[in-house]
Amino acid sequence: MEKSLNVLGNKLECCSTDPLTGWYRDGCCNTDDRDFGLHTVCANLTDEFLNFAKESGNDLITPAPQYGFPGLKSGDQWCVCAGTWLAAVNAGVACPVDLEATHQKTLEIIPLEILEAHSM
Repeated sequence: MEKSLNVLGNKLECCSTDPLTGWYRDGCCNTDDRDFGLHTVCANLTDEFLNFAKESGNDLITPAPQYGFPGLKSGDQWCVCAGTWLAAVNAGVACPVDLEATHQKTLEIIPLEILEAHSM
């Protein structure tokens, strides 16, 4: 794994350990070349975002215990797919993001200005 930096160019901070998030389930929005969804945006989830994601085919609400997935609720922090979060921006339902915990690879899809406009 490459050295992980956030969108501000600093060390990537932890996003959440409860619930445990991340492509590697290490609490951080780390990524690699196998992460085609680019799970790199550390989002503070809202009901509006969760419902948007579910309606878009990405159900983050329903628990899937067979995969160790608890199901998420408003107020949880989670590493979400950059494309899903950007689609939520365009739909007017983006949730706040933690810039210090959002991986720099996100900038390949989302401009920093948009992330800053939604920062916590």
